[in-house]
Amino acid sequence: MDRTTDAWGSGLLGVIIFSGSLPATRVAVGDFSPLFLTSARAVIAALLGAAFLVLLRQVRPGRSDLVSLAVVALGVVVGFPLLTALALQHITSAHSIVFVGLLPLATAIFGVLRGGERPKPVFWLFSGLGAATVAGFALVNSGAGSLTGDLLMVAAIVLCGLGYAEGATLSRRLGGWQVISWALLLALPMMAALALTTMPRSWSGIGSPAWFGLAYVSIFSMLIGFVFWYRGLALGGIAGVGQLQLLQPFFGLALAGLLLHEPVAWTMIAATGLVILCVAGAKRFA
Repeated sequence: MDRTTDAWGSGLLGVIIFSGSLPATRVAVGDFSPLFLTSARAVIAALLGAAFLVLLRQVRPGRSDLVSLAVVALGVVVGFPLLTALALQHITSAHSIVFVGLLPLATAIFGVLRGGERPKPVFWLFSGLGAATVAGFALVNSGAGSLTGDLLMVAAIVLCGLGYAEGATLSRRLGGWQVISWALLLALPMMAALALTTMPRSWSGIGSPAWFGLAYVSIFSMLIGFVFWYRGLALGGIAGVGQLQLLQPFFGLALAGLLLHEPVAWTMIAATGLVILCVAGAKRFA
């Protein structure tokens, strides 16, 4: 029971941190290019991760782990941040929730393919219902989309689900924060070169919101969130704990209501209640 509570608690904290990622990215791409934002956040997070690895004297991963770390880097260090930044130039952060609602299902599928998990058949019913609830809610409330933006988000979700599952599997041996730190270091040379070639010609026109967005996605979305998220997935199971992502859009909307004083519709409360039931069902049958 303690292990289960610890796993789901860590996963929930990771989801809460991730809930601010898309809004922060949306703000940041107002002044930064998607390529610079993606590379800069990875460089900043990699330097922080490297400091932790050195200070805590972590053992280097073996050669057999490099392929898995490369998959993690491709999925969550490069793929998802870049593709979502590109997509958010065409769609709103609210519309992107349509696709975030599919992320738990993608993570569960890759948990089966890469992590060797075998959830019960009823699990897929709850997972599919939860994904449909989030996607349906977001679609009704987000307005028109863009084919280019939608396709970019689909690709982002596939890569992110793969990176989550691969990282969680590797975390069982290396530890959660160690996996994301090593993955960031593996991608550092490429990301540093990209940041240098895509940096803004002038920094004077960069507003405070964009700097805040960059700081958030660099420190919290790219590093701290993964410390809790990978730990939760490793302890509680990729497919089961992964369903907590269904709550991410509603946490984001709740934060918008509290911090930005945006109205909270009754449909959001109703959808959140249904999603919580789906998460509870998925947890039971994972």
